[in-house]
Amino acid sequence: MRAALVRVLAAAVIVVPTLVSLPTTAGAATGPPTGCEKLAQLTIPAHALGLPTSGGRVTAAKTVPASGTGPGAIGEYCQVDAEILPVDPKAPNIEMSVALPVEWNGRAMMFGGGGYDGIIPAPIADVPFGGPGEGAPLARGFAVFGSDSGHQVTAGDANSGAFALNDEALRNFAADALKKTRDAAMFIINERYGEQPSHSYFAGVSSGGREALAVAQRWPRDFDGVISNAPAWNAATLDLFFGHMTEILRRPGAFPNSEKQKLVYDSVMKACDGDDGVRDGVISDEAGCHFDPKVLRCEDGEDRGPSCLSDAQIEAVRELSSPIKWGYKLGSGERGYPGMAFLSGADMGTSGLGIGSRVPDRPLDSTAAFAASFWDQWAKYFVTRDPDFDGLTFDPKKPGKWKKRISELTALQDINNPDLSEFAKAGGKLILVHGLADPAVSPRSTAEYYERVRTTMGPRGAAKFLRMYTIPGMGHGGPAAFTGGWDSVTALQRWAEKGIAPHEPVVTDLGPSADGRTRPLCQYPEWPRYNGRGDVDRAENFTCVRS
Repeated sequence: MRAALVRVLAAAVIVVPTLVSLPTTAGAATGPPTGCEKLAQLTIPAHALGLPTSGGRVTAAKTVPASGTGPGAIGEYCQVDAEILPVDPKAPNIEMSVALPVEWNGRAMMFGGGGYDGIIPAPIADVPFGGPGEGAPLARGFAVFGSDSGHQVTAGDANSGAFALNDEALRNFAADALKKTRDAAMFIINERYGEQPSHSYFAGVSSGGREALAVAQRWPRDFDGVISNAPAWNAATLDLFFGHMTEILRRPGAFPNSEKQKLVYDSVMKACDGDDGVRDGVISDEAGCHFDPKVLRCEDGEDRGPSCLSDAQIEAVRELSSPIKWGYKLGSGERGYPGMAFLSGADMGTSGLGIGSRVPDRPLDSTAAFAASFWDQWAKYFVTRDPDFDGLTFDPKKPGKWKKRISELTALQDINNPDLSEFAKAGGKLILVHGLADPAVSPRSTAEYYERVRTTMGPRGAAKFLRMYTIPGMGHGGPAAFTGGWDSVTALQRWAEKGIAPHEPVVTDLGPSADGRTRPLCQYPEWPRYNGRGDVDRAENFTCVRS
């Protein structure tokens, strides 16, 4: 990582630039097509991008032969690598990639990133939570693109947040790189095919889900449809909750080890699995699942081994799953976070709560809670901008002199505008999807944003362009009680291009031992309940109901 990325910028002030949206010229031919290899000579002028840059350039272009068979087959395409140059010479470039299929369907798909980004999404990948046997966007003929959001990291980088020491890199990560990447991709696509896409879409999960909401909120004419999975939309506020989690788990005697996490998970399952009419390891009515960890209390409240919880552990489990208010003003207007679900955790390397297998401490690694590592990076590089700062000792409920800086960061990072009227007027469609057992981003938070949009735009107005679906048993994308997938791309296309809204979609469990079981993909706040007859692994034998 470049030395400039580890330079502390004194007295830095975050400025959110005026956000502009260049008019889309979909379908307008502006020149003859360009051969793949000739694109390597392409320069991207700064005026082609809707936010300030020093322009860009293609760094490589090559033809990739067809590969694969069946739904996974990908036709021949042109792989274009490019970089967008910053205004600040000390800031890193935005590195990006565009895959341009020979058999182009006239459409484009942008992929979001994940975590602290820093890696270009693979263009041959499917959309997050994609369905079985439907084919990734590139296989379907989409021009596919994405970027590293304006900084570069390697897998397992212990300083993945260090880019935030530079203001321009921080703004790029917060959202600006999305606009710059999209506009650069449109320039390259137009150069390749001689026209722009007739329709453009965006898909992402987690930080990529936040990015999906960012393009809908800030550049409402740039994409015709957006798929936002498990969106970390209130990113800085979520970072504060991660700090809160870290503080809880570091209290003396509070950390429940893996055996105790499994005890909690199994006890919640025993209490609530079956409320939907079938015991199958999936809790469908998460909101209606009421569980008091006090029933697991050890005699006299002291830690007596793996079969019970101490008073300190009971309190920790309760606090992790409960809403919190920060008690001080945040620039984004957020006041707190809704907490995590008891049943979350299987796809984060733990048996229960997504909190790791040991108390968060130095050295931090994958055995500690993911939340602690994420929080530590944010405290070091975003808040204090001191690489030697120990984020594990920083309590976000008592920020002291860092209160103003935290408030500024929430104004920059929280993508929380519920007024999507411009997106709706432009014909945009938005699909929100969240697993109810997500251990990293609370589905309650997504529901909160969804309800804000409905309140702001009215239920009828919101229904014209917005759907939210929840998947019981689904985690953050990894193996879980129900590893769900569905053909969201076709659903979004039909809605955006033909005005046909999703109707009774079905989600398939892609887990290795699931044998393709299916469930109705229910609109929030509904959940699937077994009708009492027929195969319990078939969606047609369930009905979406409300608690």
